Amino acid sequence: MSEVHYGRGYVYAIQYHLVWCVKYRRSILCGKVEDDLKHILLQIAYDNEFSITEMESDKDHIHLLIECRPQHYIPNIVKALKGVSARFLFKKHPDLKTQLWGGHLWNPSYFVATVIENTEEQIKLYIQRQKKEMR
Repeated sequence: MSEVHYGRGYVYAIQYHLVWCVKYRRSILCGKVEDDLKHILLQIAYDNEFSITEMESDKDHIHLLIECRPQHYIPNIVKALKGVSARFLFKKHPDLKTQLWGGHLWNPSYFVATVIENTEEQIKLYIQRQKKEMR
């Protein structure tokens, strides 16, 4: 179950399942790129005061389970995650730009769903099994 947090005058437990894809569904999220991406995303979450409770990628897309405060606006979270991660990955791995026409790392769209108690464990298992089941 999601942890219950206390704010000033409110109590909350907010989780989102986020998914987005690499531009042109290129299979570039593997090895060092994948490791660097995960570290970058965790740092972005820390810097923006939300947490990533589960994360997994499978070559051309990434799944996250995040917890945030009511003050967080999901489009801003996604913008930070995608924008900052792209900038840092291109800096660390300049060869990625040659695999992506136009130099954009991420597809502009994304999937987001709220998570309730009954589905949290299902979503965690689904994210954890991404690499295993997709093959």
